[in-house]
Amino acid sequence: MRTGEEVRDGEKKDKGGIVCAGNFIVDRVHTLSYWPEQGNLAHILHQDVGVGGGAANVVTDLASLGFPGKLAAAGCIGADIDGEIVKTRLQSAGIDVSGLRERPDRATAHTHVMNVPGQNRTFFYHGGANDAVTDTLISPATFANAGYRLFYLGYLMLLPGLDGIDVDGRSGASRLLEAARNAGLTTCVDFVSSEDPEFAAKVGAALPYCDYLIINEIEAGRATGVTVRGTAGELNQAALLAAGERLLAAGVAKGAIIHAPEICFWFASGAKPIISRSRPVEPADIVSTVGAGDAFCAAVLYGLHEDWPVERICAVAHAAAARCLGGATATDGIPDMAALLEDVKEMQPVCA
Repeated sequence: MRTGEEVRDGEKKDKGGIVCAGNFIVDRVHTLSYWPEQGNLAHILHQDVGVGGGAANVVTDLASLGFPGKLAAAGCIGADIDGEIVKTRLQSAGIDVSGLRERPDRATAHTHVMNVPGQNRTFFYHGGANDAVTDTLISPATFANAGYRLFYLGYLMLLPGLDGIDVDGRSGASRLLEAARNAGLTTCVDFVSSEDPEFAAKVGAALPYCDYLIINEIEAGRATGVTVRGTAGELNQAALLAAGERLLAAGVAKGAIIHAPEICFWFASGAKPIISRSRPVEPADIVSTVGAGDAFCAAVLYGLHEDWPVERICAVAHAAAARCLGGATATDGIPDMAALLEDVKEMQPVCA
Protein backbone atom coordinates (compact mmCIF):
# COMPACT_ATOMS: atom_id res chain seq x y z
CA MET A 1 0.00 0.00 0.00
CA ARG A 2 1.36 3.44 -0.94
CA THR A 3 1.78 6.02 1.79
CA GLY A 4 0.33 9.51 1.45
CA GLU A 5 3.80 10.91 0.80
CA GLU A 6 4.40 8.36 -1.99
CA VAL A 7 1.08 9.27 -3.58
CA ARG A 8 1.92 12.98 -3.48
CA ASP A 9 5.36 12.32 -4.99
CA GLY A 10 3.76 10.25 -7.73
CA GLU A 11 1.24 13.01 -8.47
CA LYS A 12 4.03 15.58 -8.68
CA LYS A 13 5.98 13.39 -11.11
CA ASP A 14 2.91 13.02 -13.29
CA LYS A 15 2.61 16.82 -13.32
CA GLY A 16 6.20 17.22 -14.48
CA GLY A 17 8.67 19.63 -12.98
CA ILE A 18 11.31 22.30 -13.44
CA VAL A 19 14.96 22.01 -12.44
CA CYS A 20 16.83 25.27 -11.91
CA ALA A 21 20.60 25.07 -12.32
CA GLY A 22 23.26 27.74 -11.89
CA ASN A 23 23.84 30.45 -9.30
CA PHE A 24 23.02 30.01 -5.60
CA ILE A 25 24.00 33.04 -3.55
CA VAL A 26 23.36 34.40 -0.09
CA ASP A 27 22.29 38.03 -0.51
CA ARG A 28 22.72 40.52 2.28
CA VAL A 29 20.61 43.49 1.27
CA HIS A 30 21.53 46.80 2.91
CA THR A 31 19.03 49.63 2.52
CA LEU A 32 20.99 52.90 2.62
CA SER A 33 20.04 56.45 3.54
CA TYR A 34 21.74 57.63 0.32
CA TRP A 35 24.65 56.63 -1.94
CA PRO A 36 27.79 58.26 -0.53
CA GLU A 37 30.74 59.68 -2.37
CA GLN A 38 34.05 57.94 -1.76
CA GLY A 39 35.25 58.59 1.79
CA ASN A 40 31.78 59.59 3.07
CA LEU A 41 29.40 57.76 5.39
CA ALA A 42 25.86 56.56 4.76
CA HIS A 43 23.54 54.94 7.29
CA ILE A 44 22.32 51.39 6.81
CA LEU A 45 18.63 51.82 7.56
CA HIS A 46 17.70 48.16 7.28
CA GLN A 47 19.28 44.78 6.52
CA ASP A 48 17.77 41.62 5.06
CA VAL A 49 19.32 38.23 4.36
CA GLY A 50 17.98 36.25 1.42
CA VAL A 51 18.97 33.52 -0.97
CA GLY A 52 19.66 34.89 -4.43
CA GLY A 53 21.16 34.14 -7.81
CA GLY A 54 19.38 33.21 -11.00
CA ALA A 55 18.60 29.58 -10.19
CA ALA A 56 17.85 30.21 -6.51
CA ASN A 57 15.51 33.13 -7.16
CA VAL A 58 13.63 31.45 -9.99
CA VAL A 59 13.08 28.14 -8.20
CA THR A 60 12.03 29.93 -4.98
CA ASP A 61 9.62 32.17 -6.90
CA LEU A 62 8.11 29.11 -8.59
CA ALA A 63 7.50 27.58 -5.16
CA SER A 64 5.88 30.82 -3.94
CA LEU A 65 3.66 30.85 -7.02
CA GLY A 66 2.38 27.40 -6.05
CA PHE A 67 3.85 25.61 -9.06
CA PRO A 68 1.98 22.29 -9.32
CA GLY A 69 4.92 20.09 -10.38
CA LYS A 70 8.22 19.19 -8.81
CA LEU A 71 11.02 21.69 -8.29
CA ALA A 72 14.73 20.98 -7.97
CA ALA A 73 17.98 22.92 -7.59
CA ALA A 74 21.34 22.02 -9.16
CA GLY A 75 24.69 23.73 -8.66
CA CYS A 76 27.43 24.19 -6.06
CA ILE A 77 27.51 25.59 -2.52
CA GLY A 78 30.17 25.68 0.17
CA ALA A 79 30.24 23.49 3.25
CA ASP A 80 29.60 26.51 5.46
CA ILE A 81 26.91 28.48 7.25
CA ASP A 82 25.82 30.24 4.07
CA GLY A 83 25.49 26.87 2.33
CA GLU A 84 23.18 25.75 5.12
CA ILE A 85 21.16 28.95 4.67
CA VAL A 86 20.70 28.10 0.99
CA LYS A 87 19.67 24.49 1.62
CA THR A 88 17.36 25.32 4.51
CA ARG A 89 15.62 28.10 2.60
CA LEU A 90 15.02 25.91 -0.45
CA GLN A 91 14.01 22.82 1.49
CA SER A 92 11.49 24.82 3.51
CA ALA A 93 9.84 25.69 0.19
CA GLY A 94 9.59 22.03 -0.81
CA ILE A 95 12.47 22.17 -3.32
CA ASP A 96 14.68 19.12 -3.93
CA VAL A 97 18.29 20.11 -3.12
CA SER A 98 19.94 16.76 -3.90
CA GLY A 99 21.47 18.37 -7.00
CA LEU A 100 23.43 20.91 -4.92
CA ARG A 101 27.06 19.80 -4.58
CA GLU A 102 28.92 20.91 -1.43
CA ARG A 103 32.47 22.13 -2.02
CA PRO A 104 34.55 22.13 1.19
CA ASP A 105 37.28 24.10 -0.57
CA ARG A 106 34.98 26.99 -1.53
CA ALA A 107 32.83 29.51 0.31
CA THR A 108 29.19 29.71 -0.70
CA ALA A 109 28.75 32.57 -3.15
CA HIS A 110 27.54 35.73 -1.46
CA THR A 111 26.61 39.29 -2.37
CA HIS A 112 26.30 42.54 -0.46
CA VAL A 113 23.48 44.41 -2.18
CA MET A 114 23.41 48.17 -1.61
CA ASN A 115 19.93 49.52 -2.13
CA VAL A 116 18.79 53.14 -2.09
CA PRO A 117 14.97 53.22 -2.38
CA GLY A 118 13.87 54.51 -5.76
CA GLN A 119 17.28 53.93 -7.34
CA ASN A 120 19.05 50.98 -8.95
CA ARG A 121 20.90 48.64 -6.63
CA THR A 122 24.68 48.00 -6.55
CA PHE A 123 26.22 44.57 -5.99
CA PHE A 124 29.48 43.50 -4.35
CA TYR A 125 29.84 39.83 -5.24
CA HIS A 126 32.07 36.88 -4.27
CA GLY A 127 31.67 33.92 -6.66
CA GLY A 128 32.95 31.18 -4.36
CA ALA A 129 31.36 27.79 -5.07
CA ASN A 130 29.42 29.16 -8.05
CA ASP A 131 32.74 29.53 -9.87
CA ALA A 132 33.26 25.75 -9.55
CA VAL A 133 30.11 24.77 -11.47
CA THR A 134 30.94 22.80 -14.63
CA ASP A 135 28.88 20.78 -17.07
CA THR A 136 30.26 17.53 -15.58
CA LEU A 137 28.83 18.31 -12.11
CA ILE A 138 25.18 18.45 -13.22
CA SER A 139 23.29 15.47 -14.67
CA PRO A 140 20.22 16.57 -16.65
CA ALA A 141 19.37 12.93 -17.41
CA THR A 142 18.84 12.27 -13.68
CA PHE A 143 16.12 14.93 -13.60
CA ALA A 144 14.59 13.84 -16.90
CA ASN A 145 14.31 10.27 -15.60
CA ALA A 146 12.55 11.62 -12.50
CA GLY A 147 9.83 13.25 -14.61
CA TYR A 148 11.08 16.83 -14.92
CA ARG A 149 10.30 18.68 -18.17
CA LEU A 150 12.07 22.06 -18.11
CA PHE A 151 15.75 22.73 -17.48
CA TYR A 152 16.55 26.35 -16.54
CA LEU A 153 20.16 27.61 -16.51
CA GLY A 154 21.04 31.00 -15.06
CA TYR A 155 22.93 33.15 -15.01
CA LEU A 156 25.28 32.78 -17.92
CA MET A 157 28.12 35.33 -17.63
CA LEU A 158 28.26 34.69 -13.87
CA LEU A 159 29.34 31.04 -14.06
CA PRO A 160 32.96 31.05 -15.26
CA GLY A 161 33.16 27.25 -15.28
CA LEU A 162 30.38 27.23 -17.89
CA ASP A 163 31.05 30.50 -19.73
CA GLY A 164 34.56 29.84 -21.05
CA ILE A 165 34.96 28.77 -24.68
CA ASP A 166 37.23 25.82 -25.52
CA VAL A 167 39.35 25.11 -28.61
CA ASP A 168 36.32 23.59 -30.34
CA GLY A 169 34.35 26.81 -29.94
CA ARG A 170 32.08 25.22 -27.35
CA SER A 171 31.34 26.40 -23.82
CA GLY A 172 30.51 24.36 -20.75
CA ALA A 173 27.04 25.89 -20.89
CA SER A 174 26.55 24.70 -24.46
CA ARG A 175 27.53 21.15 -23.47
CA LEU A 176 25.26 21.17 -20.42
CA LEU A 177 22.31 22.47 -22.43
CA GLU A 178 22.97 19.91 -25.16
CA ALA A 179 22.95 17.15 -22.54
CA ALA A 180 19.64 18.47 -21.19
CA ARG A 181 18.11 18.47 -24.66
CA ASN A 182 19.40 14.97 -25.37
CA ALA A 183 17.74 13.84 -22.14
CA GLY A 184 14.42 15.19 -23.40
CA LEU A 185 14.29 18.39 -21.35
CA THR A 186 13.27 21.79 -22.71
CA THR A 187 16.13 24.22 -22.12
CA CYS A 188 15.57 27.76 -20.80
CA VAL A 189 18.40 30.25 -20.31
CA ASP A 190 18.96 33.61 -18.62
CA PHE A 191 21.98 35.94 -18.58
CA VAL A 192 23.37 38.47 -16.14
CA SER A 193 24.12 42.02 -17.29
CA SER A 194 27.90 41.62 -17.39
CA GLU A 195 30.18 44.11 -19.11
CA ASP A 196 32.59 41.36 -20.19
CA PRO A 197 33.96 42.35 -23.63
CA GLU A 198 33.48 38.70 -24.71
CA PHE A 199 29.80 38.74 -23.70
CA ALA A 200 28.45 38.14 -27.22
CA ALA A 201 30.89 35.33 -28.01
CA LYS A 202 30.38 33.50 -24.71
CA VAL A 203 26.58 33.57 -24.71
CA GLY A 204 26.55 32.98 -28.46
CA ALA A 205 28.15 29.57 -27.97
CA ALA A 206 25.14 28.47 -25.90
CA LEU A 207 22.33 29.89 -28.05
CA PRO A 208 22.10 26.95 -30.50
CA TYR A 209 21.24 24.68 -27.54
CA CYS A 210 18.67 27.03 -26.05
CA ASP A 211 14.95 26.44 -26.58
CA TYR A 212 13.77 29.54 -24.70
CA LEU A 213 15.88 32.59 -23.90
CA ILE A 214 14.54 34.94 -21.21
CA ILE A 215 16.67 38.08 -20.84
CA ASN A 216 16.37 41.83 -20.29
CA GLU A 217 16.88 44.52 -22.90
CA ILE A 218 20.44 45.34 -21.80
CA GLU A 219 21.51 41.71 -22.12
CA ALA A 220 19.79 41.45 -25.51
CA GLY A 221 21.76 44.46 -26.70
CA ARG A 222 25.08 43.08 -25.48
CA ALA A 223 24.40 39.66 -26.99
CA THR A 224 23.59 41.08 -30.43
CA GLY A 225 25.56 44.32 -30.67
CA VAL A 226 22.35 46.38 -30.96
CA THR A 227 21.96 49.64 -29.02
CA VAL A 228 18.55 49.30 -27.38
CA ARG A 229 18.38 52.56 -25.41
CA GLY A 230 19.12 56.11 -26.46
CA THR A 231 21.41 58.57 -24.71
CA ALA A 232 18.54 59.78 -22.54
CA GLY A 233 17.63 56.22 -21.56
CA GLU A 234 14.63 55.92 -23.88
CA LEU A 235 13.83 52.44 -25.19
CA ASN A 236 14.34 51.90 -28.92
CA GLN A 237 11.63 49.42 -29.89
CA ALA A 238 12.90 49.06 -33.45
CA ALA A 239 16.31 48.09 -32.07
CA LEU A 240 14.70 45.52 -29.77
CA LEU A 241 12.88 44.01 -32.72
CA ALA A 242 16.19 43.70 -34.53
CA ALA A 243 17.85 42.15 -31.46
CA GLY A 244 15.11 39.56 -31.14
CA GLU A 245 15.43 38.49 -34.75
CA ARG A 246 19.21 38.20 -34.37
CA LEU A 247 18.79 35.93 -31.34
CA LEU A 248 16.53 33.62 -33.31
CA ALA A 249 19.00 33.63 -36.20
CA ALA A 250 21.78 32.73 -33.72
CA GLY A 251 20.01 29.48 -32.86
CA VAL A 252 17.37 30.09 -30.17
CA ALA A 253 14.87 27.41 -31.16
CA LYS A 254 11.43 28.14 -29.71
CA GLY A 255 11.27 31.60 -28.19
CA ALA A 256 13.38 34.65 -27.39
CA ILE A 257 11.73 36.72 -24.67
CA ILE A 258 13.16 40.19 -24.06
CA HIS A 259 11.76 42.10 -21.09
CA ALA A 260 12.23 45.68 -19.95
CA PRO A 261 10.44 47.64 -17.21
CA GLU A 262 8.15 49.16 -19.85
CA ILE A 263 7.51 46.28 -22.21
CA CYS A 264 8.09 42.65 -23.20
CA PHE A 265 8.78 41.24 -26.67
CA TRP A 266 8.21 37.54 -27.37
CA PHE A 267 9.86 36.31 -30.56
CA ALA A 268 9.21 32.95 -32.21
CA SER A 269 10.45 31.74 -35.58
CA GLY A 270 7.99 32.33 -38.39
CA ALA A 271 5.60 34.41 -36.29
CA LYS A 272 5.07 38.08 -35.55
CA PRO A 273 6.47 39.12 -32.16
CA ILE A 274 4.00 39.48 -29.33
CA ILE A 275 4.35 42.78 -27.47
CA SER A 276 3.03 43.10 -23.92
CA ARG A 277 3.19 46.40 -22.03
CA SER A 278 3.54 46.60 -18.27
CA ARG A 279 1.54 48.69 -15.85
CA PRO A 280 3.51 51.57 -14.28
CA VAL A 281 4.54 51.08 -10.64
CA GLU A 282 4.56 54.11 -8.39
CA PRO A 283 8.10 54.91 -7.17
CA ALA A 284 6.83 55.08 -3.59
CA ASP A 285 5.70 51.45 -3.88
CA ILE A 286 9.16 50.21 -4.86
CA VAL A 287 11.03 48.77 -1.89
CA SER A 288 13.79 47.15 -3.95
CA THR A 289 14.37 46.23 -7.60
CA VAL A 290 16.38 43.13 -6.61
CA GLY A 291 15.00 40.00 -8.29
CA ALA A 292 12.32 41.58 -10.50
CA GLY A 293 13.80 40.04 -13.65
CA ASP A 294 13.95 36.63 -11.97
CA ALA A 295 10.30 36.94 -10.94
CA PHE A 296 9.43 37.68 -14.57
CA CYS A 297 11.43 34.62 -15.64
CA ALA A 298 9.80 32.33 -13.06
CA ALA A 299 6.32 33.28 -14.26
CA VAL A 300 7.38 32.60 -17.87
CA LEU A 301 8.63 29.13 -16.90
CA TYR A 302 5.42 28.43 -15.02
CA GLY A 303 3.36 29.35 -18.07
CA LEU A 304 5.58 27.40 -20.48
CA HIS A 305 5.33 24.29 -18.35
CA GLU A 306 1.54 24.62 -18.19
CA ASP A 307 1.22 25.35 -21.97
CA TRP A 308 -0.43 28.73 -21.46
CA PRO A 309 -0.93 31.15 -24.38
CA VAL A 310 1.95 33.58 -24.89
CA GLU A 311 -0.24 36.62 -24.17
CA ARG A 312 -1.25 35.22 -20.79
CA ILE A 313 2.32 34.31 -19.88
CA CYS A 314 3.59 37.83 -20.67
CA ALA A 315 0.86 39.50 -18.63
CA VAL A 316 1.45 37.26 -15.62
CA ALA A 317 5.22 37.76 -15.89
CA HIS A 318 4.83 41.56 -15.78
CA ALA A 319 2.60 41.16 -12.72
CA ALA A 320 5.17 38.94 -10.99
CA ALA A 321 7.92 41.52 -11.57
CA ALA A 322 5.69 44.31 -10.24
CA ARG A 323 4.91 42.31 -7.09
CA CYS A 324 8.62 41.62 -6.57
CA LEU A 325 9.33 45.36 -6.42
CA GLY A 326 7.37 45.53 -3.17
CA GLY A 327 9.71 43.13 -1.34
CA ALA A 328 13.07 43.84 0.26
CA THR A 329 14.78 40.64 -0.94
CA ALA A 330 14.70 39.02 -4.35
CA THR A 331 11.85 36.65 -3.51
CA ASP A 332 9.73 37.79 -0.58
CA GLY A 333 7.26 39.84 -2.64
CA ILE A 334 6.01 36.91 -4.76
CA PRO A 335 2.40 35.78 -4.10
CA ASP A 336 0.49 32.68 -5.17
CA MET A 337 -0.31 32.45 -8.89
CA ALA A 338 -3.99 33.05 -8.14
CA ALA A 339 -3.11 36.57 -6.97
CA LEU A 340 -1.18 37.28 -10.17
CA LEU A 341 -4.08 36.10 -12.31
CA GLU A 342 -6.28 38.58 -10.47
CA ASP A 343 -3.71 41.30 -11.16
CA VAL A 344 -3.79 40.72 -14.91
CA LYS A 345 -7.50 40.35 -15.58
CA GLU A 346 -7.71 43.72 -17.29
CA MET A 347 -4.33 43.66 -19.03
CA GLN A 348 -4.46 43.32 -22.82
CA PRO A 349 -1.35 42.52 -24.89
CA VAL A 350 -0.54 44.49 -28.03
CA CYS A 351 0.44 42.37 -31.01
CA ALA A 352 2.93 43.68 -33.55
